[in-house]
Amino acid sequence: MPAVHRVFRSSLASAPQLIASTAGDDDRRAVVANYYSNLMAFLEVHHDGEEQLVFPLLIDRAPETREFVEEAASQHTEIVGLMKAARAGVDSWETGGDPHAPTAAQSLRDLDTRLSAHLDEEEVQILPLVEQHLTAGEWGKLPGHAMGSFEGDKIWLIMGLIRENFTQDQRDMMLSAMPPPARKMWETTGEASFDDLIARVRQVG
Repeated sequence: MPAVHRVFRSSLASAPQLIASTAGDDDRRAVVANYYSNLMAFLEVHHDGEEQLVFPLLIDRAPETREFVEEAASQHTEIVGLMKAARAGVDSWETGGDPHAPTAAQSLRDLDTRLSAHLDEEEVQILPLVEQHLTAGEWGKLPGHAMGSFEGDKIWLIMGLIRENFTQDQRDMMLSAMPPPARKMWETTGEASFDDLIARVRQVG
């Protein structure tokens, strides 16, 4: 989970720089806007997975965790509002161009500030409870839920961002646990597509 959290932290922290780098370049603006649209689609299914697959089990098996779990869920609700504002900001910027860049950057900065605080709390309070009260199989349902519910158009982008934050052993384990079609997609087209796109996104000079 910390590896997944690092995807959100680093991507949102770089938003002002990436948005500024698109000034006067419609094609680049479309690429960066799509990157953030996919990131927020991933954040949505990430939180949904926790609410469906993790939080109820914690409350059921360890009722004393209810306060922490309900606080985390309430933070999700707050973050949803910031995500909606960020989606609207990015959409307006993508279609309206440079005049809307400051609003898009600010909306992503606001999301980053609140989400980072939430992730800090989750790593301190929730993840130790998960280790104590959930099985590896139950925890392992999260990636499948995310892949099955993801509404972005580049699932391979999300896979690549996560893999960047894994050790090689974790990358190998990730591949071995994938359904054969997903693994074939990654190995035949996904990895190359990710490498190409992420190089374009991060080329700010």
